[in-house]
Amino acid sequence: MELILQNIAKIVSLTPEESSLFLSRTAVHKYKAKTVLLNAGEICTTSYFVNSGVLRSFNINDNIVEHILSFACSGWWISDMYSLISQQPGNLFIQVLEDAEVLSLSKENQEILFREIPKLERFFRILIENSLVANQERLMDNLSLTAEERFEKFSRKYPDLIQKVPQKQIASYLGVTPEFFSKMKSKLLKK
Repeated sequence: MELILQNIAKIVSLTPEESSLFLSRTAVHKYKAKTVLLNAGEICTTSYFVNSGVLRSFNINDNIVEHILSFACSGWWISDMYSLISQQPGNLFIQVLEDAEVLSLSKENQEILFREIPKLERFFRILIENSLVANQERLMDNLSLTAEERFEKFSRKYPDLIQKVPQKQIASYLGVTPEFFSKMKSKLLKK
């Protein structure tokens, strides 16, 4: 529970009473690897904070090819933001990659917390703004950087994920085939 409170404290300060109230509106779950927390086509009603382990969000296209949108490891949040905000069926899956402990916060409890602890609205607004900036940066990288440059940037930005996430999934995140990724990685390692 300490990790989530540290995450919040980076943006807003909660009193001990507010911290207890926040935690009372959440639930802790332990999941085994490969557990699917959300299926495409479902309405997302929950945000997840990762205490330990790794999760991913992804989509499967008509050709049954996975496209990874994001990873989440310890200290990160993950959800299908489109579905959570619009309360419409989403197109993302959320899956546990590595045995994980996550804290879940339902949309209903989040709205209650916004009323009970107004500064949490600021916390979540900033969290969403940071997510928007990261997604825009990733989109611009995909448009302007080579696959090698995207991989080098990914490696610098997320060194822990390189060790925890299968290469096939890193390739999907970068928008390249596993075969191309393998050749590219060996070429970069030879430099």
